Amino acid sequence: MSSTAPPSGIDHVDERLLRTTPLKKFLARPELGSVVGALAVFVFFAVFADSFLRASSLGTVLYAASTIGIMAVPVALLMIGGEFDLSAGVLVTSSALVSSMVSFQMTANVWVGVGVSLLVTLAIGAFNGFMLTRTGLPSFIITLGTFLMLTGLNLGLTKLISGTVSTKTIADMEGFPSARKLFASQLTVGGVEFKVTILWWIGLVALATWILLRTRFGNWIFAVGGGADAARAVGVPVHRTKIGLYLGVAFCAWVSGQHLLFSFDVVQSGEGVGNELIYIIAAVIGGCLITGGYGSAIGSAIGALIFGMTSKGIVYAEWNPDWFKFFLGAMLLLATLLNAWIRKRVEATK
Repeated sequence: MSSTAPPSGIDHVDERLLRTTPLKKFLARPELGSVVGALAVFVFFAVFADSFLRASSLGTVLYAASTIGIMAVPVALLMIGGEFDLSAGVLVTSSALVSSMVSFQMTANVWVGVGVSLLVTLAIGAFNGFMLTRTGLPSFIITLGTFLMLTGLNLGLTKLISGTVSTKTIADMEGFPSARKLFASQLTVGGVEFKVTILWWIGLVALATWILLRTRFGNWIFAVGGGADAARAVGVPVHRTKIGLYLGVAFCAWVSGQHLLFSFDVVQSGEGVGNELIYIIAAVIGGCLITGGYGSAIGSAIGALIFGMTSKGIVYAEWNPDWFKFFLGAMLLLATLLNAWIRKRVEATK
């Protein structure tokens, strides 16, 4: 049997063996659009807000970014995996409420409440993942139901136990100083104060980036987001991957919740509603696709940084803060369009 030779002049080269220039690699990065957006926001407020470039403003901007960025990291990984979590905002408050009320009612060391809160928060994350994988319902519906249930529980249980819509103070309890040092302390570097949440944020971004780029689980996340059926066909444990992603959201919600509690030592039961959208916005601005399979943890950090610069830049410029949502919405739209344009250009040059 004779074999047919390929037509002359046509080279059949495996696409994976093609050399890619550093410029093309840079242009293919999912966070490129957010980098451009961050630079534009920085220059904008550097021009229109005199105090924006002061050293003291740096800590404030980074703190505002970190409070969003801690949650934007796991939300970005979840979106890369093709899912959403609309309960993430109120889950932060639930974590703080459980820690506070368990500590106060048991009159125990606050670390007992912190530990119970971690278990409860992880259980809620596991519930979201389990319901998603077992029922086959969209994550939008599953987590919307969890959002509504947690919103009611936060308010109802707080009023039932405390008699008001906020928890009792735990500032005088044993273990509070050490817990506050871990979750809500601040460092002074060069005369500038930095909140410890910035370190939590940087650490989580580094960990998530390592997971995505250097581990098998990271490959599973991209595969599941690209197509669950195709991923399952090549042996990817789709259910375990998605449950693990929801556990990641729950863990970061616990960290954020403890910061909320130990910053003020009391918690309002109605806090957190609406923050889930800000986490998603930060991830999308950072290059994550709504359809899944594309994005990065670094991009979510840049998206959160844009949030921090915009929220504080408006204050430093002495503008009406009512304009903040307009700027955030405009940045979301522009970053999404820029990311789509960049991806098309990169694909066209392959």
